[in-house]
Amino acid sequence: MKAVERIFWSIALPGFGQLLNKQYVKGLTFIFLEFLVNSCANFNEAIMLSFLGETQQALGSIDYGWLMFYPCLYFFAMWDAFKEAGGGKAPYSFLPFAFSAYCVTVGLMVAPKAIFFGITFGPVFFPMICVIPGILLGLLIRKIILAISKEDALA
Repeated sequence: MKAVERIFWSIALPGFGQLLNKQYVKGLTFIFLEFLVNSCANFNEAIMLSFLGETQQALGSIDYGWLMFYPCLYFFAMWDAFKEAGGGKAPYSFLPFAFSAYCVTVGLMVAPKAIFFGITFGPVFFPMICVIPGILLGLLIRKIILAISKEDALA
């Protein structure tokens, strides 16, 4: 339960999970990096515009060069807080976090072109949707690696 609590606080703000784990320097570093990337990417404005339905304005307001750092920072902070709180003991349990970061980064890059049934989900909602295939891909690759390593152990 403690590890899951750290994930939820890290979702609220990267670094909060580390603060709960009493890793103050690491937590404050994640918080600083989150504020730096968020500010330089103009992400809060894009979030606000997206929630107001102004997707095209949100797409135009972002500095993608900065925002592309955000998914890796975000998911690594989640993984780190989870792991340091005692979670992630199973082999390759980091893979869903890592592949979520990859998929969200790709989702961010293709967000301006991702149009489904005439709807553009934009730089906030489309990358959020990409978490789902990231988790599934990470779990699938983990399962494949574990199956292969089990076969190697039996050989």
